[in-house]
Amino acid sequence: MSTLTLDAEALYLELLSGVRALFRPGMHLIGVTSGGAWLAERLQRDLGLAEPYGVISSALHRDDYARRGMTSGAQTQIVFDVNDAHILLLDDVLYTGRTIRAVINELFDFGRPASVKLAVLVDRGGRELPVQADVCAARVALPAQQSLALARSASGAFSFNVKDR
Repeated sequence: MSTLTLDAEALYLELLSGVRALFRPGMHLIGVTSGGAWLAERLQRDLGLAEPYGVISSALHRDDYARRGMTSGAQTQIVFDVNDAHILLLDDVLYTGRTIRAVINELFDFGRPASVKLAVLVDRGGRELPVQADVCAARVALPAQQSLALARSASGAFSFNVKDR
């Protein structure tokens, strides 16, 4: 089996470029815990945004809750009004689409946004729901038995972990 090597820092620069093209004044960043929240934090800084970014968890709306249980991820924290807001949702890896479905349900618990766009570092295919990213830094193919997750060092540098399930 070949080993997948992805340069997460180079992909972040691609994501930053795509987000710059998509971003409009007044748009709010919301990152999916945890990798998407790290991306939102760094994008807020690199885009020079004064508005706070939000963090959203999929835990309460997952359709596989009985199998996975409660995860130890961060709680949802959205400090701005979601009603009529334009939201840019950020995640590290797009796979089946189920996490994005769950976070959209969570987002609507906070109000009704005017629009929601999705930006991801990596789209690994394998969709089970009709979800696609508006911005994607890379598309890769991984076997179903492997997982891909963003990691962040103490210095804030990004890397990827590829694991067999």
